[in-house]
Amino acid sequence: MNMTYPLLSVLIFLPLAGAIAVMLLPRNNPSLIKGLTLVWTIVEFALSLPLFFSFDETTAAMQFTESVSWFPELGISYNLGIDGLSMLLVVLSTFLTVICVLASWEAIKDKVKEYFISFLVLETALVGALCALDMVLFYIFWELMLVPMYLLIGVWGGPRRIYAAIKFFLYTMAGSVLMLLAIMALYFHYGAQTGSYTFSLLELYKANLPMGMQYWLFAAFALSFAIKVPMFPFHTWLPDAHTEAPTAGSVILAGVMLKMGTYGFMRFAVPLFPQAALAAAPLISTLAVIGIVYGAVMCIMQSDLKRLIAYSSVSHLGYVMLGLFAFNMQGLEGGIYQMLNHGVSTGGLFLAVGMIYERRHTRMISEFGGLASVMPKFTVFFLIITLSSIALPGTNGFVGEFLILMGAFRNNVTIGVIATSGVVLGAVYMLWMFQRVMYGEIKKEENRKLKDINARETVIFVLIAFFIFFMGLYSQPFFKKMDVSAANYLQFIHARTEAPVSVKVQ
Repeated sequence: MNMTYPLLSVLIFLPLAGAIAVMLLPRNNPSLIKGLTLVWTIVEFALSLPLFFSFDETTAAMQFTESVSWFPELGISYNLGIDGLSMLLVVLSTFLTVICVLASWEAIKDKVKEYFISFLVLETALVGALCALDMVLFYIFWELMLVPMYLLIGVWGGPRRIYAAIKFFLYTMAGSVLMLLAIMALYFHYGAQTGSYTFSLLELYKANLPMGMQYWLFAAFALSFAIKVPMFPFHTWLPDAHTEAPTAGSVILAGVMLKMGTYGFMRFAVPLFPQAALAAAPLISTLAVIGIVYGAVMCIMQSDLKRLIAYSSVSHLGYVMLGLFAFNMQGLEGGIYQMLNHGVSTGGLFLAVGMIYERRHTRMISEFGGLASVMPKFTVFFLIITLSSIALPGTNGFVGEFLILMGAFRNNVTIGVIATSGVVLGAVYMLWMFQRVMYGEIKKEENRKLKDINARETVIFVLIAFFIFFMGLYSQPFFKKMDVSAANYLQFIHARTEAPVSVKVQ
């Protein structure tokens, strides 16, 4: 769909305009700063809804496209567009940003203005990276998102925030440098081959690269995206970043930023270098199942609630990677759906832990027990989110994991069996965590005085619970948006590799 109204540009730069507006507000009025930020993010989310409701489900072409020549002598253009592979992630980003602002209402006491400015700039970077169809434009947004996230961890994080922020920045920057080199190599090779130097992604899809070059360039892109996912063994920055980040920082990191890695594989690494991607699929699938099992085992060993949920992301994102590299319809659509599910469910878990932390100022599992008797409303919502995380039928997590496992079994039975063990381990660590925190006797007197969730926190949980059940019980509207784009994606890989890639929806 092409629109005369530049909706994608509005969605990208409206948060940046909001950051400038917040910057002009007096520092001594935090209520005004919070209120304006909340209104701004709600408007942003409302403006993103036409992407979903006006999306043409019958075409795989890019929709809501915008294209303006930027530096024509270098082949750089301001080129935007979305399809069924990216549209849902844009809406997820705008939704979770609203949730993050609500979650930060009472938690942030210092440098309130700078905190909300950082969040608005981060939203611009996230939406921009998901909509960019020019490699230079994508790289600008990709790098931009590092700065506000670094500040969120390093300024408003926990006791080891500087260590965690620097580790996060160094890991992701190292991968970004390799990707930049690969982008330049692709640019010059395509220009020498065709006489047309361009950074247009859709044009670069047509490049015919020798296999040796494909392998090297795919490796550079794949390493950058694998760090961002993060895949095993490039995951070690994640537990520290999650543990030290403020609650809302953990939510947006898990809910959207990690998906930049999986989205990067799907939008860039695989279609640009399809033969290398297909050759690397067994290795990536193996690393994915190692991550699934490893992340689950590490969760069982954790004593810190936030660190447990951080390692669960390693396990859950392993499922996403397994689905994407199954190269069949079930795996691909399951992987995309699981990206959305993980944003809702794991974001909800971080929110729940943040609410407990604000009351008790500790995240150690041993400090809790028996909270169900003093926080009954919290217990109900925490249980719903926990069951979603372990993929209980009827919740959103079940749909994505079931499709991924179907795709994995069709591709490789052994890989599928090992991945299924992660489902069992997931139930073990999540239910054991829930039992230790919420049930049993109250052994700490401080826990007897805990207050149940207030109206603001109830609104947050109601929104999360609504999508858990809606996406679990009525997933058709979401899959209809991605069906044609997913089928076209697999057909493109098949045409470029002449491999037996299944595109039939079962």
